[in-house]
Amino acid sequence: MGGLHTQGRVLSGMRPTGQLHLGHYHGVLKNWVSLQQTFDCFFFVADWHALTTHYEDSGIIAASVWDMVIDWLAAGVNPGSAQLFIQSQVPEHAELHLLLSMVTPLGWLERVPSYKDQQERLRERDLATYGFLGYPLLQGADILIYGADKVPVGEDQVAHVELTREIARRFNHIYGREDGYEAAAEAAIKKMGKKNARLYRQLLKRYQEQGDHEAVEVARALLGEQQNLAISDQERLLGFLEGGGRMILTEPEALLTPASKMPGLDGQKMSKSYNNTISLREPPVAVQEKLRTMPTDPARVRRTDPGNPDICPVWQLHAVYSSDEVRDWVREGCTSAGIGCLDCKQPIIDSVLAELQPLQERAREFEADPGRVRAIINDGAEAARAVARATLEEVRAAMGLIY
Repeated sequence: MGGLHTQGRVLSGMRPTGQLHLGHYHGVLKNWVSLQQTFDCFFFVADWHALTTHYEDSGIIAASVWDMVIDWLAAGVNPGSAQLFIQSQVPEHAELHLLLSMVTPLGWLERVPSYKDQQERLRERDLATYGFLGYPLLQGADILIYGADKVPVGEDQVAHVELTREIARRFNHIYGREDGYEAAAEAAIKKMGKKNARLYRQLLKRYQEQGDHEAVEVARALLGEQQNLAISDQERLLGFLEGGGRMILTEPEALLTPASKMPGLDGQKMSKSYNNTISLREPPVAVQEKLRTMPTDPARVRRTDPGNPDICPVWQLHAVYSSDEVRDWVREGCTSAGIGCLDCKQPIIDSVLAELQPLQERAREFEADPGRVRAIINDGAEAARAVARATLEEVRAAMGLIY
């Protein structure tokens, strides 16, 4: 492991805060199973991340860790193709997080969109903590410590990957420069004349303290207009602003994953907080019961009333599980009252049970052999630590922390 990886390296984590459900399977796990065939993958249990929101009920984290790993393995995540490990068993993440926190402007963290959103959404939990503010930076350390160049995320997490890029750039800018870089940049700024030099310094501050990308564009234009700056000076000042220099940390890119199309039992997104989930290890009897009692089109009071599939939560499940043929049969039967709601639900029940059956069989095998599951995680942690240590050595050397 470690060193160069030609096909690219992927890092992704999942927080252990309860049972995994079909939303996780369709939204994340199926994607992991396909990524592991192409990339060098590191998949981790994000237990420290779970603490940022669940610090008061941390028992749920410990209870969920091993179940979650078993669900991954049952879903087809393969320890032969990917490294699986628990975040807190690789303490190097924490050291890199600490070192990066020394150079990360506070304003960058306060402006991460999910910071205010989550505080609003999870009002019942006190999220005015140092850990919660810093969790996008911990996420950045998770990514950067493995030199991951691809991070599979949904739309809502793209800003975190962007922040990680900025941090890598800033770190490389501060610690990866040639000797005398700063003096050369200062000399170049003086050549611009007082007014332009002042403007350049303002733009530098706006970008580094506020992450203002417009400032970079304005500075680029400003430097382009400077007649008395050599091209090398222009490039140096642009690099100074953007954080050019030797690449110590790799800038990752977001690998946009399609949103999970798995709706919950009430038509909203499948989520524990809405209590509308089918968990991956739900007993078949419970799955049948949940699907049979799902709400349908409220206008269908009697069996003879026609319905409208477009406003029925069951129809959304047909979009995930059924063939065109079955969907045509449902639409025709529902709108003409030719079939009842239970008739309509039966193909969904059959499909969900068929999807879960092999998964649950594999889960039972792993449940019966906890030693094997722990060995997989220990091997993954060892491989991950070897890569993480190599990155940290470079980081410490760049910062002059080698004694």
